[in-house]
Amino acid sequence: MLQKHISESDINELYDILVKINSVDDCKALFADLCTVKEIEQMAQRIKAAKLLMDGKTYNKVIEETDISSATLSRVSRCVQYGNGYSKLLK
Repeated sequence: MLQKHISESDINELYDILVKINSVDDCKALFADLCTVKEIEQMAQRIKAAKLLMDGKTYNKVIEETDISSATLSRVSRCVQYGNGYSKLLK
């Protein structure tokens, strides 16, 4: 469910901006403006967890290596198994 003042068009504008990023430096600058340091760390943690799962690591090993919560790891695992983003972009 979208927040009251955010439309599907607003979300699509975010995606349009993201696909325009041409460098790591530009990406860092945008994410520094958009997100807190903690949010960026959490996204990086999810990427690392997805990679470890894709490499065949167990839940316990992933938690040990990333300190991710079991609830978040469960969501990442579902996305690795049934989603499209991780499998397409992390191979």
